[in-house]
Amino acid sequence: MSISERKQKDKEALKLLILNGAKKLFIEKGIDQTTIRNIADEIDYSIGTVYVYFKDKNAILHDLHSIGFQELGGYFKELSEEQDPMKRLRKMGFVYMKFAMENTEMYDLMFNLRAPMEYLNSSADNLWPEGNVTFGYVKSTVEECMIKGHFKDHNSEALSFMIWSLVHGMCSLEIRQRTKGLKFSTPDTIMFEGYNEYLKIIEKL
Repeated sequence: MSISERKQKDKEALKLLILNGAKKLFIEKGIDQTTIRNIADEIDYSIGTVYVYFKDKNAILHDLHSIGFQELGGYFKELSEEQDPMKRLRKMGFVYMKFAMENTEMYDLMFNLRAPMEYLNSSADNLWPEGNVTFGYVKSTVEECMIKGHFKDHNSEALSFMIWSLVHGMCSLEIRQRTKGLKFSTPDTIMFEGYNEYLKIIEKL
């Protein structure tokens, strides 16, 4: 390994150390309560070192947000073997909810916080590539379903948005514990029961 390659590897390792330290603090203290100084203290480096790699906390949040989408992609891998698009669409929601419930802080960061989007708004192209990939997967599956005769006379983009929004909404309400104060008869399972009701509806389309 050359000196330049070793230096690059060391830089990548330190950047990952910063991200892991930030993620740990975001989970333990909450994102709003975590500062750049906290992160620097957590990894035993100076504040200046953190700023060499990230211009502010939003930049750290954006990188973690991107990692979150990579992790979501890992969950989705189990869907790749399902050839029937309708079965894949049904399973997709359960996999998505599983990811959200097992990674609540990361899910909040990916979809509910403004900071990563504020970072994107300051970038040159103002695009959200991770969101486009995720939505594209939903949309392509819906379009495969339409080719197979499902969802006749529906708009694939609008329908895909509705499906994503429905599942996201249930996940967000559950993560924020909004389901706990509504006196549901089955509060611990209402999210999955709600999703099953949605599945009954789309089976007729």
